[in-house]
Amino acid sequence: MLDQIHLLAAVTVLGVLEQAYFFLQVIYARRMFGIPPPKTSGPPEFERIFRAQVNCSEYFPIFVALLWQAGLFFHQGLAAALGLLYLYSRYCYFIGYRASSSERLAPIYFGTGVLWILVAVSALGLLHFFLSHYAGLNVLQLLAA
Repeated sequence: MLDQIHLLAAVTVLGVLEQAYFFLQVIYARRMFGIPPPKTSGPPEFERIFRAQVNCSEYFPIFVALLWQAGLFFHQGLAAALGLLYLYSRYCYFIGYRASSSERLAPIYFGTGVLWILVAVSALGLLHFFLSHYAGLNVLQLLAA
């Protein structure tokens, strides 16, 4: 079983470490700009860092759920590769947003595209499972015939 989930687990740990990095960037920004918690407003430079971290945190549970569904029901390697692309897009998003609000757009569109691909492969994997498990139809065998 572990050989079927090790790539997913590795990408999940990388994602958690990325989230920790984003969180630390907010702590550093709070210190740099003198913004004590729980305040969330201040100079635009601080607010961009804060918003980038919050936005990344909001999407993280969606990403993890899709990563694991795609990996378990479709293909672990493809899901892990898509997961790495998503994490890279989120890093680019964070760095871009930190620099300027307009710099976040290309990475967020790319990352959203990756999430939609994860949705599609998750749905295909689940559909194949349900058809083969409950209806006795093996779509892969039907396509090969």
